[in-house]
Amino acid sequence: MALSNKINAKARTSDTTGFGDNASNYGGRLLNKNGQANIYKTGLRFFEKYSWFHSMLALSWWNFYLIIIGFYIVVNLFFALIYYFIGVDQLAGLQTNTEGQKFAEAFFFSAQTFTTVGYGRISPTGITTSALAAFQALTGLLSFAVATGLVYGRFSKPTAYLKFSENGVIAPFKNSTAFMIRVAPFKNTTLTEAETQMTLAIRVDDNGKSANRFYPLDLELTRVNALTLSWTIVHPITENSPLYNFTEQDFKNVKGEIMVFIKAFDDMFSNTVVARTSYTFSEIVYGAKYLPMYHRDEMNSVTILDLQKLNEFEPASLPVNPSLVP
Repeated sequence: MALSNKINAKARTSDTTGFGDNASNYGGRLLNKNGQANIYKTGLRFFEKYSWFHSMLALSWWNFYLIIIGFYIVVNLFFALIYYFIGVDQLAGLQTNTEGQKFAEAFFFSAQTFTTVGYGRISPTGITTSALAAFQALTGLLSFAVATGLVYGRFSKPTAYLKFSENGVIAPFKNSTAFMIRVAPFKNTTLTEAETQMTLAIRVDDNGKSANRFYPLDLELTRVNALTLSWTIVHPITENSPLYNFTEQDFKNVKGEIMVFIKAFDDMFSNTVVARTSYTFSEIVYGAKYLPMYHRDEMNSVTILDLQKLNEFEPASLPVNPSLVP
């Protein structure tokens, strides 16, 4: 059966997703697992197409600190070389003989000037060296101001601390089937008024051309008052679902992707936070159901949410879809 015939005619399409409909111009998935659009931009110079502020905020903490430390070392090496070639005889207080020791002293004097520490043992004596030290001190003040702003921006940036299950599942649901994914908060934050949307993106043949079609998926619940435990987001595969006629083989052969969008209010940030991800059909397990991921403790006094079980599932028998019976 052609894919255009497999998609339920009752399903409504959407043209407000922000993605184009010409599938032949797309490469790979629409959204990466981390929620970022799978797009690489060209046509501008390297420094024009990147917002360095956004890039520094988006880095992991390890990479952020490596860049800060690397910048600190490189800048001081640069100024140390200038001091060295100007002549370390213009730095009073040096107690060295070898060239290596002279360069090391120039480097540590550069670090003390850059940070405006100034221990006082070594000081510039010539006009050139004094002017360079004054310029470096100004550079250090500006650099630390920028670094402080970036650290504050990273701490204060509203972030949705949500983890999504790696796989979606086609699971039994109320005498029928449903597409499900699971999400859970993983920080000590309080998320309220959480809302979600799902959109199916699928490639179809439109008069010989590959085209994207987008279908908003109806959900069992689109909103919860508080997101404190895991939330299994359910799209019932009813007669109005675009997935109603799909078999296990279709999920293996068809190029499709289900995009998930969540927004919630974070009490700590006093702001709305958003999270998104997507599941290609190859990441959907047909005939499975999630295992419970929270339980009471031994004292029956607190509920334990085991985040390691976020993606744990087991095989499940699905009811037969009458429309697929010959």
